[in-house]
Amino acid sequence: MFGLFSKNRMGHPGSIPYAPRNDNVTASGGHEAVNPVSPTLRGVRLSVRGLRKSYQGTEVLKGIDFEVKPGEIFVIMGPSGGGKSVLLKQLIGLEQPDRGVVLIEGRPVQPPDLTNRYRTAMVFQSGALLNSMTVGENVGLYLTAHHLKTPGEITEIVARGLEQAGLKGAENKMPDELSDGMRKRVAIARALVVEPQLILYDKPTSKLDPVSSVNVAKDIVKFNDRIQATTVVVSHERDLAFGIAHRIAMLAAGRIIAIGTPDEIRRHPDPQVQQFLNAGIFRNFSAAARLPTPVRLRGPVAV
Repeated sequence: MFGLFSKNRMGHPGSIPYAPRNDNVTASGGHEAVNPVSPTLRGVRLSVRGLRKSYQGTEVLKGIDFEVKPGEIFVIMGPSGGGKSVLLKQLIGLEQPDRGVVLIEGRPVQPPDLTNRYRTAMVFQSGALLNSMTVGENVGLYLTAHHLKTPGEITEIVARGLEQAGLKGAENKMPDELSDGMRKRVAIARALVVEPQLILYDKPTSKLDPVSSVNVAKDIVKFNDRIQATTVVVSHERDLAFGIAHRIAMLAAGRIIAIGTPDEIRRHPDPQVQQFLNAGIFRNFSAAARLPTPVRLRGPVAV
């Protein structure tokens, strides 16, 4: 589905092409990402060290270690039940790990002052829009609730955010008037108006049709290029991961079994990685392929 993308921003096959970044805004080589619009806005370094989490005696996360570079799109991919959603809860501080630590710029995420020091945003799988509010009110909710801008400024910011998300003029619509794909893009616009330094996506293309999925994937890359935020995407969709990621982490049975660029993951020798990447039940499994002769219907069919 995402095969139309040719090269990613780090020069590896498998992602959406874009104009090369200047050296001081690249996510590689140890340089920090800088927002070209707001020079003071930088993506942050996210580090996970020795993370473990159990529920009722069952260990779900079994010692997770990885680091996300400033400004990078980092996709955590793997089969259902592997611990992706549990890991995401630890990353955003909804739950505390039993052992290990999550760090932003070397500081644990637990202290309350961390949320004041760094701007973070989350795009939930459901979109989590408030149905009692208009699209514009949803997008501007954080700015309004915290009195960060004047009403006039919020109106302008919301309009600009919706236009960038391909939803120009949708301010007065209600969420239930929108398609699933449009609601997901509203949720992304809402997260981005706070100019986050770290943004996390939970299964952003879940339940979307192929065209809507591609549009959302393009949005993720476009906004990463524009605001240079560190971006973590949790998904079980292989095409999405290979289409947008600078690097991919494979999570299976509570462990990170591989980390690398899309090319490195494709070539990874671990049997679990290859099994996940090469799964395809439809290759020789369709009902039509199993029929000895074609079915021909004659005359009208009663229904």
